[in-house]
Amino acid sequence: MVIRPALLPALAVFAAAARHQNFAHAAEELHLTASAVSHHVRKLESLLGSTLFQRHARGVTLTPEGRQLADAATAALADVSAVAGNLRPDAGTRLLKISTVHSLVHCWLLPRLPQFCAAHPDIRLEIDTTPVFARFDEGGPDLAIRYGPGQWPGLVAHHLMDDAMFPVASPRLAGVAGISEPRQIAALPLISDLTQQGWRDWFRAAGVRGLELPAMHSFSDSSDAMRAAAFGIGAALARRHLALDWLQRGELVRLPGPVMKARFAYYAVYPAHRPLSPAASRFIDWIKQQAQQAPWADAPGRRPARSRRRA
Repeated sequence: MVIRPALLPALAVFAAAARHQNFAHAAEELHLTASAVSHHVRKLESLLGSTLFQRHARGVTLTPEGRQLADAATAALADVSAVAGNLRPDAGTRLLKISTVHSLVHCWLLPRLPQFCAAHPDIRLEIDTTPVFARFDEGGPDLAIRYGPGQWPGLVAHHLMDDAMFPVASPRLAGVAGISEPRQIAALPLISDLTQQGWRDWFRAAGVRGLELPAMHSFSDSSDAMRAAAFGIGAALARRHLALDWLQRGELVRLPGPVMKARFAYYAVYPAHRPLSPAASRFIDWIKQQAQQAPWADAPGRRPARSRRRA
């Protein structure tokens, strides 16, 4: 059965009456008369062909059918109320929509966000890590954090932080303790991701030539590659901002070799034709400050100890 739109007010009145189990109290809440509440309820009962309330001298009680409808109506009205609240936030609350990559959120941004939320309690964040470039159309993000060359048509780009790459592995990975030079890393199981710079670039930067690299484990997301390395699946070529916490916790260690400067960097971007909202401007100022405070990843972590021969 389809309830006609004209009967929706009757359903709302019924939900209030069911909540109070009293027509007079429901009428007071809804600014109606008790007879108006009774009229709406009887109208709904007539449509459904079911008795929703048992009337008696002391008031009304829900019938089993009435209880089923009351539960459904209450849940539906609560859903509508929640959506309406999101569409029109409380006065003084600002919604900030940010599009970014999952790896940066998981490994770098999330541990720092509590500071931003504490400093800006009036801002509510909506962070999207869908793996496609954000479209800054109506209802789209206020800003995005991109990893790339720093120039995108139609966008203003604020440089946040450069990046660098170096090899890491779990200290429990078999063979790690005996690694003393970059060439030996090629003998380990290797992990790659979808970044444009990879192991071949790093070995070239390390001065290692003529290597036949083995087939590698591959992950589409850089944070998954880091996690795989921490579980001991193989050695990964880490980006410094993503690897920092893993190194500090001792779940990963630096392997011998250079820190290779990445071709790309992180940028906060937004449409050139649309001014930044105050909330977006405050977020960019904050994340720039966080980026400036980020240490270089060649400082933390320890390299695996070399095995010692007995005398």
